[in-house]
Amino acid sequence: MALQTRVKLAKLDAPKVHGLDHDTLIRIYRAMFLSRRLDDREIQLKRQNKIYFQISSAGHEAVCAAMGFFLRPGVDWIYPYYRDRALCLMLGVTPLEMLLAAVGAKDDPSSGGRQMPSHWGQPKLNIVSKSSCTGTQFVQAVGAAEATLYYEGRPKALAQAKKAPLGEYVNHQREEIVYVSGGEGATSEGEFWESLNVACAKKLPLLYLVEDNGYAISVPVEVQTAGGSISKLVRDFPGLHVAECDGTDPIESYSVCKEAVQYCRDRRGPALIHAHVTRPYSHSLSDDEKLYKTAEEREEEARRDPISKLALFLVREGILDQKQIESLEAEIDNEVREAADLALAAEEPSIDSIRMNVYSPDVDPTSAAFETPGHPEGKPDTMVSAINRTLKDEMAREPRIVVFGEDVADASKLDALPVVSGKGGVFKLTHGLQRLFGDDRVFNSPLAEASIIGRAIGMATRRLKPVVEIQFFDYIWPAMMQLRDELSMLRYRSANNFSAPMVIRVPIGGYLRGGGPYHSQSGESIFAHCPGIRIAFPSTAADAAGLLRTAIRCDDPVMFLEHKHLYRQTYSKSEYPGQDFMLPFGKASLRREGDDVLVITWGALVQRTLVAAHQAEKEGITTAVLDLRTIAPYDWDAIAALVKKTSRVVVAHEDQLTCGFGAEIAARIAGELFQYLDAPIRRVGALDAPVAYAPELEEAILPQTHDILKAIKDTVSY
Repeated sequence: MALQTRVKLAKLDAPKVHGLDHDTLIRIYRAMFLSRRLDDREIQLKRQNKIYFQISSAGHEAVCAAMGFFLRPGVDWIYPYYRDRALCLMLGVTPLEMLLAAVGAKDDPSSGGRQMPSHWGQPKLNIVSKSSCTGTQFVQAVGAAEATLYYEGRPKALAQAKKAPLGEYVNHQREEIVYVSGGEGATSEGEFWESLNVACAKKLPLLYLVEDNGYAISVPVEVQTAGGSISKLVRDFPGLHVAECDGTDPIESYSVCKEAVQYCRDRRGPALIHAHVTRPYSHSLSDDEKLYKTAEEREEEARRDPISKLALFLVREGILDQKQIESLEAEIDNEVREAADLALAAEEPSIDSIRMNVYSPDVDPTSAAFETPGHPEGKPDTMVSAINRTLKDEMAREPRIVVFGEDVADASKLDALPVVSGKGGVFKLTHGLQRLFGDDRVFNSPLAEASIIGRAIGMATRRLKPVVEIQFFDYIWPAMMQLRDELSMLRYRSANNFSAPMVIRVPIGGYLRGGGPYHSQSGESIFAHCPGIRIAFPSTAADAAGLLRTAIRCDDPVMFLEHKHLYRQTYSKSEYPGQDFMLPFGKASLRREGDDVLVITWGALVQRTLVAAHQAEKEGITTAVLDLRTIAPYDWDAIAALVKKTSRVVVAHEDQLTCGFGAEIAARIAGELFQYLDAPIRRVGALDAPVAYAPELEEAILPQTHDILKAIKDTVSY
């Protein structure tokens, strides 16, 4: 049962709490007032059209400043909320750095001018880059906390992490914790609940701060949250320390934060603080709270303003007199004014910088460094075997690799392992990994795709190398926010301060009996539209081994698509190419020579195209078959060379005709190579239907093989 701490609302004349001497109280007030003045200056600059957006931390300053006493910059890992300005000031972010973000300056340390203000991020302080998405940070913080426990028992993995790209700030200290915060509105997101489930199940050193100002933009908390209280809803999570406090009172907040932080440092499990704060300003300068808050409600919020409350307390307690308060505030005003002047004069990012840091600037998986020779061994075996052996070899080589997902372990109940053969994934690709490497490196996850990807992002941010599995491509969609807005954008939005190199293995495609519309989908084109993610799509066992090894050893997130129909096909078998064999991304394989027509394809359609090409040859048509092998990037040079040679092109893909990846290939050929074409480009794909699915399963001539053959003939006869 959760541990529920109830704290009475503090009065202005509350007695001093142990540990809050005069200097501490003055420091709290200084951070709070500085935070408010930075908000006010940004509002002024926005109204002068010198910045483009403003979202304030007003009303949240007290609990954030109090929390700042207990989190250790550069030791603890921080996933802050955009209203955590006072906390970031306490941790070491300077007013100038905050205003550089506001004006979008080149030297903005959080994003290089790429994000909105208040999207904090500083690697030297372990403040992880914040996106604009609400709630996505919760599962990433879980992954970061899992990395904390992982490094505690694996010094070799930590040493390897320090050597990895962006490993400069990788660290681990025995009592470190992870902090994550959000507003009460963000607790409505599924990722919040998914994160609590894992944090409590694994007893992670994760501290949640929910800053409840009563409104998610215009939606009041009683509409957002059943019963109007998030702390009441979560109090029964096992092992979760829950505390509720007046977040506008720094004295009460200090006591509650101290207890919660220590609970996490003692490794007793996660903690959640529900802080009742206020929002005296509108949600942002794009919002007008007068449209949905009554004058009486706004007046009541003003009476709870933490700045005026603490100032009055300091004077009443004789800690500062009115002149000292005014002197301190004048000093802060000068500091903010000077920082604003410097920020406004700062250099803007160059136009060319827009293309920088989409992918790793340090490791290029398309380079010759990833073209290593194979040393085939043993008899030809399936793609399943090749992937499994590659994972085993890479896990033995690299202690940072962790493998998790739904059903990927042999058995989660360890007492069952000696007497069962083990699951190892629904397609058996991870079979035996848990037995070899332990259940802290290979483990099952809850059935929660967003959580799988988000946790992996948090681990990878701390330089672990997650290789995760989404059980079927058809079920990847709950993770779309984590994939598109978080994983693909992390390096770019942080100006290469943070990244999440990881591998996402996904069974994809149709051609299985009984698959139906929810086990047959293709959709690689959707993820090709996510700059920052690389996509591999092998068609043979040897290619699967080489591309997977490249995916693991490169420094970018990779979606590794495995066609289900190819897993155990005899024509896809290959000898295992050895433990150092790699294939560079962006280098296609010419599976068949031909002069009359070129077929560009990938995945399961490679074999069907080869069958069609063989039949076309009987009619005197020689067909070149190009297997792309990777979608992002794809081998444009090979395509261009073969188009110029054959002047006739067929693009065969399994996805939908409209907006499938084949359409991109066809459009680019038409746009850049039109003068070399003697016939229209033909495209073969599924109908414009929800799935690409062929119910017949024949090894010789399939309906889609007929379509490819017909397209070849039509193109040549044009």
